[in-house]
Amino acid sequence: MMTQPMECHCISAVELPHTTRLYSTYIQNFSSLAEYHSHPPTLESVRKVATNLQIDATMRRNVTEVLRKQNEALGSDASVTASLDRFAAGAAVVVTGQQVGLFSGPAYTIYKALHALRIANDLTAAGTPTVAVFWLATEDHDLAEINHCYWPTKNGVERLDLADPGPAFVGKRVGEIPLGDEVAALVERAAGALDGPAAADIALALRESYGTVETYGTAFGKLMARLFKGRGLILIDPLSPELHRLAAPVFRAALDQHAEITRDLIERGKSLEKADYHAQVKVVERSTLLFVNQDGQRTPLTAHGSDPSLGLTLGERQLSSEEIAALLEKAPELFSPNALLRPIVQDTLLGSAAIIAGPAEIAYYAQSSVIYKRLLGRMPVILPRATFTIVPPHLVRLLGKYDLNLSDFFEGRQALRKKMERGSVPPELAQQFDAAEKTLRDMLEGMRKPIATLDSTLSGSLENAESKILYNFTALREKVARAMAFRSSVLDGHERQLTELLYHDGALQERSLCLLPMLAAQGTELLDELLKRIPADATNHQVVYL
Repeated sequence: MMTQPMECHCISAVELPHTTRLYSTYIQNFSSLAEYHSHPPTLESVRKVATNLQIDATMRRNVTEVLRKQNEALGSDASVTASLDRFAAGAAVVVTGQQVGLFSGPAYTIYKALHALRIANDLTAAGTPTVAVFWLATEDHDLAEINHCYWPTKNGVERLDLADPGPAFVGKRVGEIPLGDEVAALVERAAGALDGPAAADIALALRESYGTVETYGTAFGKLMARLFKGRGLILIDPLSPELHRLAAPVFRAALDQHAEITRDLIERGKSLEKADYHAQVKVVERSTLLFVNQDGQRTPLTAHGSDPSLGLTLGERQLSSEEIAALLEKAPELFSPNALLRPIVQDTLLGSAAIIAGPAEIAYYAQSSVIYKRLLGRMPVILPRATFTIVPPHLVRLLGKYDLNLSDFFEGRQALRKKMERGSVPPELAQQFDAAEKTLRDMLEGMRKPIATLDSTLSGSLENAESKILYNFTALREKVARAMAFRSSVLDGHERQLTELLYHDGALQERSLCLLPMLAAQGTELLDELLKRIPADATNHQVVYL
């Protein structure tokens, strides 16, 4: 369906708004962060780790069995079956994941999956069989973060919200929360706003995935299976009781060593802050790395202090270490890891060679590396995820009209508006201003030598006069531009369109807007085009003009 060529411009990731010092250093000067991460973020590092990784054959066999059932239930196709066959045979794994956001959530969710596929494809082509796995974050309990999405339409960006399921579901893991009857109307609202050659296909995928009996997790998984049909992306849902049983030794080790791990994490936090970086997770002496499902709610397990003999606290209950260990032995499915332990559970189950991660996740790994060292004895390569802004054709024209690029949006609304107002001057008047400014500059330059010959002390006066003349001339030009803008409301509409779709709510497009309407407009071939553009070394933000 895509026929027009795609032009692409790049912005260094360190020039993006809100980029942390830790992330900037990670992609520019990894050696200075080597004590916090085990491997440089390169494809060669992944190849070396994959080649030397010792796969636990029993674990791989058991996980494969679970994944076959899960992916079949989600509607995955033969390409996933082939990937699972390679996984079972010992293929290397590149893993990524994300919260199970409504209707796929923000666009970068899709980009992370594409990046994992690209690395897996490249390694396989180079002789190292590799598969891509997407971890569905179904054990999170932050429903408010995933029960909505921002849906681009012809009339602007709509926020689509799924109603609160009620107090009975407060604190539950999102993968256990049913969508309910109201999702049907929301699907039709989203589908009805789609436009383009693939609108019917995307609408069908939504209807087939987001049924009333589905949970946030199963619906998200079914949608991903449809979007990535034919590409071999393996999906994993960690809510599985079987996976919890396989991960139980990690939970037990985290419990047995919680005092030592907490001490290591506190020291790591101090080390990061001393180096003028930041700790993504605040760890205190009472912290442990585990939650326990208590009365249907995901409840943090906390310690009384550094002495393990003092026991642990679960909500209002005080339990001995022996009682917690017995509960873990009896019902491991009640336990789930926090953000710092989750990657270790993931890599224990999958034997990952590499992880595709965003800036915040890379900061997590700067802390989690001390847990990797204690509990797993190794660490995968952490690769910064690919990052895109996609500019549809009508916005390409508007950017050209006002001589704008994405970086102009980073300067704030006032600066953006000023540049747009200058770009709104009629072409013939703009040419007159350009010619007049050149004449002024040439005239003043021509006077420089004769004045200096007459009296060298007058050179400073000439420069001062030149500055004032050009300042006033520029001010006049800008006043004319504002007058033109005032006479027309078109500029307001163009500013709104550009800002809503390219820099929504003061953030990069990929961080808030859903990608599905763009896929409807351009065709799902857009996924393949983006896949081709993902480099192994994703240190630039790619602005793709359609």
